Order: sequence, then C-alpha cells, then structure tokens
Amino acid sequence: MDLRRDALEILKETSRTFYIPISRLPLELQAAVASAYLCMRAIDEIEDHPELANSVKAKLLRSISVSLQGAADGVIPDDFSLEFHSQDVLLPEVSLRVKEWALLAPESIAPRVWDATAAMADRMAYWAERNWEIHTESDLDRYTFSVAGAVGLLLSDLWAWYDGTQTNRSYAIGFGRGLQAVNILRNYKEDLLRGVSYFPNGWGVDDLQAYARRNLKLADAYTRSLPAGPALDFCRIPLALAYGTLDVLAHGESKLTRSAVMALIEQVTGLKK
Repeated sequence: MDLRRDALEILKETSRTFYIPISRLPLELQAAVASAYLCMRAIDEIEDHPELANSVKAKLLRSISVSLQGAADGVIPDDFSLEFHSQDVLLPEVSLRVKEWALLAPESIAPRVWDATAAMADRMAYWAERNWEIHTESDLDRYTFSVAGAVGLLLSDLWAWYDGTQTNRSYAIGFGRGLQAVNILRNYKEDLLRGVSYFPNGWGVDDLQAYARRNLKLADAYTRSLPAGPALDFCRIPLALAYGTLDVLAHGESKLTRSAVMALIEQVTGLKK
C-alpha cells in the first residue's frame, strides 16, 4: 500500500469529520492536506494523551518541533523520532508515524506544512507546561489560535499554492477557532477528568456556545468568499458538521449520530454513502 492510501486509511480511523472532505480533493492537494491534517493530529494526540505527564508531553512536542525545524533541502533528519521511541507503548500509531505524514506533502509545499506543524507543536508544549490554564477570553483566543486558528491560515496557503485561490486570513483564523470551540464543547467533560478546562473563569456552556457561534460567523464568511472548486468543497463539510454538533449539544445530546453526519454531508455535497 502506498503512503497516500495508507494515510487515508489512518485518516478514516481517526476523523469522520475530515476523512470525507480530504478524500474528495484532487490528488496533489489531497496529499498536502492529508499530510497537514495527520501531522497535526499526531501532535494533538500527544497533547491530549490521558496518561502522559505534562512535562513528557512538552518534551515530545518540542522534539518534533526541533526535528522539523532541522529539515533542509526537503530532507527530514534521520533521528526525527528517536526522542519518542520510548513512548511506543503509550502513543497511538498516528503519532508514531508523524515523520511519514510529514513526508507525504508534495515537495513544493512541504516546508510550509513542516513550519506549521513545528510552530503548533511548540505552542502545544507551552500550554502543556502550564496545564492549559485559561482564565480570560483572551487566554482562550490565544489557545484556539495556537491549535486551530493557525490551521485556518495553513489551509489558506494550501489553497493558494494549489490553484491561486485567495482568502481573507482573518476569516481563516475564525474558521479554525470556531471548529476548535466546538471540539472543546464536545469534549469538555472528558477534559475535566484529566484536570483540564478550557473555559474562562465564570464561563459556562452557553458562553462557549456563543463564542463558537461568533467564530463560525467568520467561518461562514470565509466559506462564502471561496470560488467554486476544491477549497469550497472541502470547507463546507466541517462547517456544516460544526453547526450540526452545536445544535445537538444545545439539546443535551453528546454528539452527532453517524446517520446525522452522513445526512449533513449529503445535504451540502449531494454525496451519498
């Protein structure tokens, strides 16, 4: 099995939200977006790991960041993953294979994917060392930019690289922040079990719902501005699922059912599964 197909299989196992929109992209763009998503999922799994100490998380994340920063002439150092081989028992496959995902990106855009992953890993290490202490809305804005708003910026760069599509970068940040806020709402009970809360002081679920919807309005503007093509096809799926998730959470349900997910995807794309 070639690396791209293997990546899609891992993607299918790790994210029902992003597997379908990525699998529908043209092959070269698909490789770039899959590389970016899997690299970031790899470090996200380290950040959220329930058994690793925060100091270990920070060390692993900085190791990945430094290794990617050391890439030159399209080559990632051979010792890329040596720092975290000792964690094999604990880390999931998507994290252990991060070097492979980094190498999946087409050569002409790979350095941008590596830069974004390195920067995000370093930011995640910063937050892990502080146990994700968020006291104010400004803290929340900083965190959601660190792990998601920056992803919106990377996606904008990938669209421009592929076919010249230009986007509003402030809207791109809102796109990422809105999706991340929905994830926080969906997972906050599990986060509390590991001693982490992303809610600013005094905030409840309704406040975070409002924060998510404010940012998703920017995501709406981002998506509306896209011309017909692969970027639009990609973005409207996670956006529809984000709104659908907010709606079911507001009604006391824990997540969208698989049938609801497929119905929303069919609604925005006409795709039947």
